Amino acid sequence: MKELALYFLDIVKNSTAAGAKQVELTLTENERQTLTVVIADNGKGMSPELLATVVDPFTTSRTTRKVGMGIPLYRMAAEQTGGTMSIESALGVGTTVTAVFHLDHIDCPPMGDLPGAAAMMIQGSPDIDFVLTHSVPGGEYTLDTRQLRQILGPDVPLSAPEVFLWVQDYLAEQEKNLNAVSSGRQEKE
Repeated sequence: MKELALYFLDIVKNSTAAGAKQVELTLTENERQTLTVVIADNGKGMSPELLATVVDPFTTSRTTRKVGMGIPLYRMAAEQTGGTMSIESALGVGTTVTAVFHLDHIDCPPMGDLPGAAAMMIQGSPDIDFVLTHSVPGGEYTLDTRQLRQILGPDVPLSAPEVFLWVQDYLAEQEKNLNAVSSGRQEKE
């Protein structure tokens, strides 16, 4: 995968397949040019045996093929920037995947279409509570589907095409605002 947003989409898909009812995607950029990404769910979790082998490409829960490359490639992408990736999981509790990327490293993948990926996550699993938080020094936004459901009411599903477009546009605007905050901070330095 060439963009971080596609990795996020893949890992969130794993969370939904694990029966998660809530998934939180938190992106935190800091002054040291690092991006910490935490994807936490309340799915079925993994046994210690599975957790010990999950970074192996030949470990997969899929029945259609014998290879699962998402987690191993995500780990490699983080490590190629001088960063790290870790996974914590407990049966019946859920899983947390944490990765650190050095944004100023030449091998750091671009963010990609985060608004589009997040809108797909929501539309593809409209009954799951999804919380996206992105923060940079001096700015932050959060999108929480529980709040969207309250505003939209019971007659408008999160899978509706117009909701997808609104979420995508809203997040694009929020990302634009964060980029402006980040650019303004860099100009002052």
